[in-house]
Amino acid sequence: MKRRMIAETTLQKMATAVRMLSVDMIEKAGSGHPGAPLGLADVATVLWGQFLKFDSSDPKWLNRDRFILSGGHASAMLYSLLYLTGFEDISLEDLKCFRQLGSKTAGHPEKTLLSGIDFSTGPLGQGIAGGVGMALAERMMNARFGDDFINHKTYIMCGDGDLMEGVSEEAISLAGLWQLKNLVILWDNNHITIDGHTNLSVAVDMKKRFEAHHWTVLSCDGHNYESISKALDKAQKSESPVLIDCRTIIGFGAPTKSNTPKCHGSPLGTEEIAGLRQNLGWNYAPFEIPVDILESWRSVGRFFEGDRRQWDLRLEHSGYQDEFYQLFDGNLPDSLSEKLSVYKKKLIQEKQTVATRKASQGVLSVLT
Repeated sequence: MKRRMIAETTLQKMATAVRMLSVDMIEKAGSGHPGAPLGLADVATVLWGQFLKFDSSDPKWLNRDRFILSGGHASAMLYSLLYLTGFEDISLEDLKCFRQLGSKTAGHPEKTLLSGIDFSTGPLGQGIAGGVGMALAERMMNARFGDDFINHKTYIMCGDGDLMEGVSEEAISLAGLWQLKNLVILWDNNHITIDGHTNLSVAVDMKKRFEAHHWTVLSCDGHNYESISKALDKAQKSESPVLIDCRTIIGFGAPTKSNTPKCHGSPLGTEEIAGLRQNLGWNYAPFEIPVDILESWRSVGRFFEGDRRQWDLRLEHSGYQDEFYQLFDGNLPDSLSEKLSVYKKKLIQEKQTVATRKASQGVLSVLT
């Protein structure tokens, strides 16, 4: 797999930029969840900086990797990543309008508002379910068109709240059954919920839970770049879906609120942010990103541009470009109405008495 190689000192600066932009957005809005962006910034920086396949100049490239922030309350982190990597439809001014009425930078990621968002996430657990569906779609399209045209991964970042929801159990069970090797979940394992320690509400051994569903389970120190990189590297070679247990500290760097529920659902406050800046060595004004750090992130956004252009050319000369785009655009065949009409006339003539499930099966047979 093609990878970006970035020095650890640069990764650290890039991660700090994500942290501080997120905190500045939340503080200006007077609302938000700073704990997750602070805790997940290192994992997100390694994933986006070194592994995620995308081209910020063409956000809808069909063979890009998909990224889902299932814990959508951490949206400030995703908006920071989109701005830093150079997506054209998000600006610094948009970040300053975080959580304001009519803003593109909403309290949870909304797919219809920004081109770099692959999935709208609000209710916990839904991002995991949607990600399993997206990974299944990739495998089906890969079987139809081959590795040259569809061969990408779906990455999901989730927290404890996502994994407590029942929908996550059904989804990971299906992913294990289907052995969706292109699916990777990065679990923000920080032991904290908005109410306190996770042991107040859950006693499940998450690693054993995923292993029981035939997932590959890996672990990393969520604040050690080499550890994160090694886990993601192993995930590329897995023949089954992967859970990476990322042990993190919620609110990383905050002097009095880190590792506590106090940084989960409300801004840090002026004094706490001053201490955070000192702890992280960030001597810049709110929303200020040094040129060298911004360029490091922008080069990440451009890294796969050449690959994307080559992919475009392959598809253009493949002979089935129209079919390919028709499937992704969701356009129904012209013959569909005619065939349904014929089927309805047949039913009217025969006047059969059948169970509703059987009637549904008949319609689905025509559709498929």
